[in-house]
Amino acid sequence: MTPLMSLQDLRVEFDTRHGRVTALSSVSLDVRPGETLGIVGESGCGKSITALAMMGLIPNPPGHLTQGTITFDGEDITRAAPRRMRQLRGGEIAMIFQEPMTSLNPVFTVGDQIAEAILLHQDMSRAEADRQVVELLETVGIPEPAARAKSYPHQLSGGMRQRVMIAMAISCRPKLLIADEPTTALDVTVQAQ
Repeated sequence: MTPLMSLQDLRVEFDTRHGRVTALSSVSLDVRPGETLGIVGESGCGKSITALAMMGLIPNPPGHLTQGTITFDGEDITRAAPRRMRQLRGGEIAMIFQEPMTSLNPVFTVGDQIAEAILLHQDMSRAEADRQVVELLETVGIPEPAARAKSYPHQLSGGMRQRVMIAMAISCRPKLLIADEPTTALDVTVQAQ
C-alpha cells in the first residue's frame, strides 16, 4: 500500500548564535492510510521537530530543511508553496499541538476558532459550522459545549483547552492526524478515554 505520508532522509538544522545545530538527521518514515505510528524518545530528541516538519511549520529562519523529502498522498510537499500548505493544513493534514495555550488565539472564543477551521476547509454556512462546533466539543467530552464554545481560552482549564485543540484538529476529518503529546494537559481519567 502506498504511504499517505513519507519522510525520506530528512535533515533539519537551526541557526543559533553559536553556529548551525542539527535537530534531525536522516529521519525516514512512512505512514499508510489507517495506520497509527508512534514516535518515542527522550525530551529534545526531535519528536516535535519531526511533527512540525510534516506540517511544513519549521520556522525559517532560523530553521532549515537541508536534506530529504516529504511526500503527502503522492505529492512532494517538501518545498510546496505557502498557499498549497495552507490548503493541506487543517483540511487534509491536522495537528494537535503539545501546548494548547500557545496554540489558541486569546482574543477569539474557542468556538470561533474551531468554526474558522471548518469554514476554511468545508463548504457550509456559519450556522452549520456553529452546530458542528458544539457537536465536536461534545465529542471530546467538554461539558456544556454550547456555553463553552463562547468561552475564551483563558477561561478554560488546561485539559479543556487541550480537548478544544483535539476538536479543532478533527473538525475537517483530515486524512492524517499528527498528535504531539496530545494527552499531557489531560487528567489521568480523560487520558484513558
